[in-house]
Amino acid sequence: MIAEELINQMIPPLKLYDTVDKALRWMDEFRVNELPVVSNRKYMGLATEQSLIELPDRAQQLKELELEYQDVHVQGHQHFYDVMEAAIKNKIQVVPVLDEEQDYVGVITINDTLAAFGQMSALQGQGSILVLSMADRDYSLSQISRLIEEENSKILSAYVSPDEMDPYKIKLTLKLNTTDLSRIIATLERFEYRITAQFNDNTDYDVGRDRLDMLFKYLDI
Repeated sequence: MIAEELINQMIPPLKLYDTVDKALRWMDEFRVNELPVVSNRKYMGLATEQSLIELPDRAQQLKELELEYQDVHVQGHQHFYDVMEAAIKNKIQVVPVLDEEQDYVGVITINDTLAAFGQMSALQGQGSILVLSMADRDYSLSQISRLIEEENSKILSAYVSPDEMDPYKIKLTLKLNTTDLSRIIATLERFEYRITAQFNDNTDYDVGRDRLDMLFKYLDI
């Protein structure tokens, strides 16, 4: 699942000529602590409740203020783990999404991200998540499913997204009904599928485990 699929269409951006009072009212209405500010489709930064709440002049326009998190955003093609990472590292509730021209296209809330995580997470019932990277021409879910089923496991769900590290490849995220991935990984690698992440109790190949740890830390805040 990628960022553009998680955009919350119900939350509009603020404009530079909007007032502090309007920004705070919208934050209360949408139940967020930050809102993006946009000018001519360009993302200018986040207006935050923490920085606005103490201002004595609620009629002051946002263009007169110093906006925060100007460099915090994701591209529409990035994986939702990257959205989660941006939110947790910066301790923000919303993450702006930009397109290839760096124009603002929308915003994702941490609740949207957690909902997506819940759909794919191995935390919901017994199972695990496996992420593969491959050339688009090599993608065959039927073949991959056959290899996994030969190891007495099943695919519960599958998501295909672009590989942000290589524009010529795709990522395949699989939710499996088993926690033991050792034989499955060996079989897939024998057929030259590259494993980029796994989420279970093992540590081998677990390049994404730090993001799960960050999520748990976030939920404890």
